[in-house]
Amino acid sequence: MQDVMTGFGYRKIAQDGAARLGEFATPRGVIRTPAFMPVGTGATVKALYPEQVKAAGADIVLANTYHLMLRPGAERIARLGGLHTFMRWDGPILTDSGGFQVMSLGKLRQISKEGVRFQSHVDGTSHMLSPERAIEIQCLLGADIQMQLDECIELPADRRDVERAMELSLRWAERSRTAFESLAKTGQALFAIVQGGTDEELRRRSAEALVGMDFHGYAVGGLAVGEGHDIMLATLEGVTTLLPEEKPRYLMGVGTPLDLIESVARGVDMFDCVMPTRNGRHGLAFTWQGRLNMKNACHAEDASPLDPHSTCPAARDYSRAYLHHLIKSGEYLGSMLLSWANTAFYQELMAAMRSSLAEGRFASWAEETKAKLAQPQET
Repeated sequence: MQDVMTGFGYRKIAQDGAARLGEFATPRGVIRTPAFMPVGTGATVKALYPEQVKAAGADIVLANTYHLMLRPGAERIARLGGLHTFMRWDGPILTDSGGFQVMSLGKLRQISKEGVRFQSHVDGTSHMLSPERAIEIQCLLGADIQMQLDECIELPADRRDVERAMELSLRWAERSRTAFESLAKTGQALFAIVQGGTDEELRRRSAEALVGMDFHGYAVGGLAVGEGHDIMLATLEGVTTLLPEEKPRYLMGVGTPLDLIESVARGVDMFDCVMPTRNGRHGLAFTWQGRLNMKNACHAEDASPLDPHSTCPAARDYSRAYLHHLIKSGEYLGSMLLSWANTAFYQELMAAMRSSLAEGRFASWAEETKAKLAQPQET
């Protein structure tokens, strides 16, 4: 049900097993779920125009707090009218808190109960990212959906380290919520992040505490960071059962097409990952027949497109031979076309999942599609 005060609300339309078809209403538009959010790290989905992202079928994009606070700066973007105006995207925008990027800096950061002090990878300057500052930055950007600051650690890790990070993330969640209540404008939402590694008890403690704080939505963080595919899915399955039915569930930083299908089957509604555009820039294409490496010589004289049935011109109208030539020649257009085609494929995949859920055949569709995507892939 939509909250008339905030304009946000999740509505479940259909369900097949744990997989859910729904809509997440926001003041800037409805997000059809399951949804994949293209990653626009620095206020741009790399190699794509905003119009291409929207035409591909994306209802929402993600931007990165860490990168935008360093360049060009949250205060500057606010003075220029906010992130939507700055990047010419009029739909919903979700911003991550910057925690994952800061944690990945290793020796360039120091964690305390107050937050994370880190050295910029851009110019070496020192910054402090606290839960309050993370929310302030996201409010300055004008993000529709904001994320609490959390600590994400690489797995496998000692249980004591996982528990410490989980407990710290809970304290930061409370502080993030308090800051959000004082800084956010009407029409903005805040998501919490469940942590706890692959430990069932720690995940349960994290989820129960966060649900008790009553956020607009709940993310599962700290997965796909080295724990292995099967363990990730088992952990995810345990977490989603602890989260409210009436709130959206977001799996952060995942993943491959198979990951998305398996995660939707376990009750996840929203995803983000750099994989479509990052792979496109390196000559890899996602198709309904699996992944293709356009650098391979087998494509050099192949006049067929990536997918003659695609609605995306990059996948439908350009030959594999031409794409092979562009990538081998280092032409920018090759990265642009493959990033476009991959972004469209991911949206087509989510649309197919939504259609199968609406028709009550998700389980059978998932098995058929996983079998096709699991064919031997080019490397």
